[in-house]
Amino acid sequence: MRTPRNDPLGAPATTGPESNLGVEDQPSGRAATPPDTNAESRPEDQDATVEDDAKSRNSPQRSCVLTRRTADKSELIRLVLGPDNQVHPDVRAKAPGRGAWIGVSKADLETALAKGKLRGALARAFKTQTLEIVPDLPDRIEQALARATLDRLGMEARSGTLTTGSDRIEQAARGGKVRALLYASDASLDGRRKLDQAWRVGGSEVMGHRHGLEIPVERTILSMALGRENVVHVALTDPGAAARVLAALTRWRAFIVGTAGVGRGDDAVGPTLADDE
Repeated sequence: MRTPRNDPLGAPATTGPESNLGVEDQPSGRAATPPDTNAESRPEDQDATVEDDAKSRNSPQRSCVLTRRTADKSELIRLVLGPDNQVHPDVRAKAPGRGAWIGVSKADLETALAKGKLRGALARAFKTQTLEIVPDLPDRIEQALARATLDRLGMEARSGTLTTGSDRIEQAARGGKVRALLYASDASLDGRRKLDQAWRVGGSEVMGHRHGLEIPVERTILSMALGRENVVHVALTDPGAAARVLAALTRWRAFIVGTAGVGRGDDAVGPTLADDE
């Protein structure tokens, strides 16, 4: 009778660090490569991943190819190079292949495009001079951000995490149940002030908000997105739903108006190209 090997039960075949922490677009079954923190030379499925300084969360970080500033990738906008060598927006960050990230306003992007700075940055990121940037790329990005935000609002409406109607929202706000308060761009000032006051009574300032946040579309478009009639005000009572909507809306607003504040009164100005020139 053969003597069995004296190996411990359940011992792993190999030892080593986690195989895919911090590596984006790592296909299953493929050997992982260590994350590269050189943001200037590693675009998309080679996009640079920078560890959070506090290491309190595992949210991937990316660097803007124009300003070299690093931020959570949910705050930035991904661009991809298509098979036609044309640069396309990928705001949902799901398209395959190489990508590059930007974190500037629409006005700054238009300036970078006009001066050729965007082409140079993308040529370095994509490692090719054979690329085409359409003149209306900033408009396409704005449209894609709007579509992503309105789609998210529509999904939350279908999930039942979203409340409409001024009276219902006021009651929920005073009761401390509202986690995010939104308005269509054509909502009246009186209506906004009334709900802002109700929200403050319910403790909005404890959550870091002094007033609601404007959605950059009128009530007609907002109503169509939610599949409801005459939607002017929107409230989210579920914390997770509020976080998802605010993340999408903040990025959209930051791109079109160059600010990143979310219902905190004075919006904080985001990074501009002038900061690094």
